[in-house]
Amino acid sequence: MKKTFLLALSLCGMITSSQAQTAAKPIPPATPQYRPVYHFSPAKMWMNDPNGMVYHNGTYHLFFQHYPDGMEWGPMHWGHATSKDLLSWQEQPIALYPDKLGWIFSGSAVIDANNTAGFGKNAMVAIFTHHNDPEEKKKTNKHQYQSLAYSLDEGKTWTKYPGNPVLPNPGIQDFRDPKVSWNEVAKKWVMTLATKDRITFYASPNLKDWTKLSEFGEKLGAHGGVWECPDLFPLTLNGQTHWVLLVSINPGGPNGGSATQYFIGQFDGKTFTPQTTTQKWVDWGKDNYAGITWANTGARKIFLGWMSNWEYANQVPTSPWRNAMTAPRDLALKQVGQEIYLTSMPAKEVAQLVQPSQSLKNFIVKSELSLTDKIPGLASQFQLQLSTKQLQDFAFVLGNAKGEELVIGYDKQANQYYIDRSKAGQMAFSSTFAGRHPAPRLANGSVADLTLLFDATSVEVFADGGLTTMTELFFPTQPYTTLKLKSTSGLTVDALSYAKLTPHVK
Repeated sequence: MKKTFLLALSLCGMITSSQAQTAAKPIPPATPQYRPVYHFSPAKMWMNDPNGMVYHNGTYHLFFQHYPDGMEWGPMHWGHATSKDLLSWQEQPIALYPDKLGWIFSGSAVIDANNTAGFGKNAMVAIFTHHNDPEEKKKTNKHQYQSLAYSLDEGKTWTKYPGNPVLPNPGIQDFRDPKVSWNEVAKKWVMTLATKDRITFYASPNLKDWTKLSEFGEKLGAHGGVWECPDLFPLTLNGQTHWVLLVSINPGGPNGGSATQYFIGQFDGKTFTPQTTTQKWVDWGKDNYAGITWANTGARKIFLGWMSNWEYANQVPTSPWRNAMTAPRDLALKQVGQEIYLTSMPAKEVAQLVQPSQSLKNFIVKSELSLTDKIPGLASQFQLQLSTKQLQDFAFVLGNAKGEELVIGYDKQANQYYIDRSKAGQMAFSSTFAGRHPAPRLANGSVADLTLLFDATSVEVFADGGLTTMTELFFPTQPYTTLKLKSTSGLTVDALSYAKLTPHVK
């Protein structure tokens, strides 16, 4: 791919400098019907990547790429939201503003329990990319560098380190998105940094002085676009520790545009060594990007992604905000044959949303089964779960009186799950939005399970214990009121349940 084309892409917090200079456009009419309930979205204006996700003293902190002066991407700030349960979010004042060193691009946050940086015991320290727009215009390739800010009042107020930047740019066009964690074996902080077409690892004893360790991935994995927003963390399978490396890429996703790939291997405190070179994706849908995990959660790894795609993120028909996050997900590992895969399922907290369900058991779908009359009103937020011991072709079809349909199903001949939003509602805002998007079934055997989460304009699919996941948006012009289950081959269903999802009022 030509370099000039890559420069027009998102760069995990950047579209182009010229867009940032454009005056903010008028805010379109409000679309409250499209506002998610249990997925985080800002009250107004633009949002993209999750940043600085850290858990501290019973509170989950979510920082995010934010442009508070417009509904399209602009000079980046760090927005801030907090939650006790990962589901009900309180938006807080903006945490980090642009300054003379640049805009505030993506990064991470840690709790410095041992005061290694000297800011104070248990200081919350943000490690982020400064993006210097005037310097970029000089084409020196030194316009992105890593900086620090710290908070001594649990994220309420922030002080930028006067010695910024702590990691100058050696001359790499894309040099950003630091994800930092404490490595207990090395007794040092390890930074996982996106550096154009690879990941570079750095180490520091104090978050201020960084030494290069190694590089990974120049000729491995997908390279349809720039590598972005990495994360590195351990997970255990059958008593053995494996390391997972997440790498977002745009473009180059399996269904076009943005997506996040991952590698599984070993990390010795210096070098990451993959077990295999099999291409693996965190999520096969169009709308899960730049996801990372919360820091300071121990062995539990909780993932959150940006629920959009750079192909159309600036145009989705929502107002006065634009874009949301995925539901939080618990990550784990599972072996299928000789391959180890990353699985993701709705975080255990999501179960708190589930209301009493309507259930059907041990029945056969021949052609079509209407579920509409079995449900007391199709909600905007609901969960569908299906299990079968003999997986065959099937499709859930949501529809409305205007003939708009959203289809989620399984194609046995292709051995693929899919989401078809080609007739799901609004799509004129983008030539790449409509379509039928497949994902391979990675599980073996005919026993299958499926969990679907709906929230206003999104569906998240978790198949076979989270081996295959998909996330997609849709924008019906009026609410869906019908739900059908279809199967041309005849599907024997062991259990099917529908439940509204309602956050608890606190």
